[in-house]
Amino acid sequence: MRLLQKQLLLLSNSGKIVIFKEVFSPSCIIVNLESQEKDELFEELGQCIFSAHPEIDREKALASLWEREAKMSTGIMRGVGIPHGTCKSVKKCAGAIGISRGGIDYDSLDGNPVKVVFMLLFGEDDNTLHLEVLKSLSQVLQDESFVDELYKKQNPQDVFDFLCSREN
Repeated sequence: MRLLQKQLLLLSNSGKIVIFKEVFSPSCIIVNLESQEKDELFEELGQCIFSAHPEIDREKALASLWEREAKMSTGIMRGVGIPHGTCKSVKKCAGAIGISRGGIDYDSLDGNPVKVVFMLLFGEDDNTLHLEVLKSLSQVLQDESFVDELYKKQNPQDVFDFLCSREN
């Protein structure tokens, strides 16, 4: 059983779970995205994930992200996007974080450009994990100052440390 699944099982006993340290890493964080549009963003952040996880089928993973995006924009609020999808070649949850200093045309639900992006890819059978990661992200995003503070971070390690510090 994978580490993340074990942690989910322990949740009922401990009341706490550490997901962000397992999903994200400083090597998959870009603090100055070059992308200006959503298609460029998916390629740029996707490349971080594919470099860290070469077993992931690039074409199918990107198709999964676009399939989910076609249902409804994952640009949710206050400059945040959470593109996510499932793919058979993903053996665990893989994530990347990007910060755009200029904003990305994303067709967000609130109509504003996206400045902070959490890209997530899950295995096809990881529904519990999928929901738990999205739930954890939604909890930290409820704090209106979170995105502003994250946006101020200037290097991947600071972004990672800040995100992980806010999880529990």
